Amino acid sequence: MTVITVVAREGRLNLEQRRTLAKTLTDAVLVPEVGQFAPAARGGFQVHFVERKPGMMAIGGRLLADTADHLDVMVIDVAVMAGDWRQEVRAEVIERILAAMARACGLEEPSPTWWVTLRVIEEGSWGSRGGVLSILSLLDSGVFTEEKAKAVRAAVGEDALHS
Repeated sequence: MTVITVVAREGRLNLEQRRTLAKTLTDAVLVPEVGQFAPAARGGFQVHFVERKPGMMAIGGRLLADTADHLDVMVIDVAVMAGDWRQEVRAEVIERILAAMARACGLEEPSPTWWVTLRVIEEGSWGSRGGVLSILSLLDSGVFTEEKAKAVRAAVGEDALHS
């Protein structure tokens, strides 16, 4: 389960860009998370687009409404279930997200005012379907590579399923 929230200035992303990002941001996290491209895993991902008026966003202590250059400010927050989130995996996800954002926005490189946060929700702190979910219960779904499933078990711990 993953929730990606993109917060941008009102009107910054058009409908076609959001359509593209719904898929490319999902895949930017999905591949490093499960170890392979697995379209069946897309159902566990949500992407939310939140628009803010320029008077509701600030950078450098100034509201965007008060800047003549209308800085391209965005925050992309990624919340993921506990798993194999070593530093190199986190870095890969962040780089893939920024690259997907740049492509969708028609830019050669991401803006320095786009910030990505990656939050790992600890085991036992994610709920759906009327209860608490565990990443460990998803490992036998067939979307995780054997190597990634082993890394998740090591990172989270098998006994977390029974606590």
